[in-house]
Amino acid sequence: MNTVATITAVIGILTVAVTYGTDAFAALAITPAARASRDASVADFMGNIHRYADKRMPVPGVIALVATLATAILGTALVAHVSAGIALLALILWMVLYARIAAPINRALTAAAVAGTVPADTRAIQERWDSIIVVRAVLQGVALLGLVVAVIAP
Repeated sequence: MNTVATITAVIGILTVAVTYGTDAFAALAITPAARASRDASVADFMGNIHRYADKRMPVPGVIALVATLATAILGTALVAHVSAGIALLALILWMVLYARIAAPINRALTAAAVAGTVPADTRAIQERWDSIIVVRAVLQGVALLGLVVAVIAP
């Protein structure tokens, strides 16, 4: 792989790793902790997590998408093109899940946390968010793996 493609792949790896780590931690620790918590605690804590994450996480997300696309285009080996392309597809699927399911939930819980209220359906809202977190973590893991393969491809 040429130097520019290697640089874009490394940038992609670093930025995908941010979201992968966040989603993996949520799947492994936050989800079971939320299940064991009171609705008021879930509404407040998760609402505040989303309040900050939804403002800050788009930065590594956009950089990851751009870097992964650049790697798919600039890679010199077929393996690099394909693996970066798979990584890009995984990131796009992640974005669809986020936009359709997680983002509306995040907004609802953020609004509740800011207002200091507890939605009557807090448990159901959180369970809906939890229902896709493992898939989101897997998609980020696939993207990470695809970028690593692109870097090590001959």
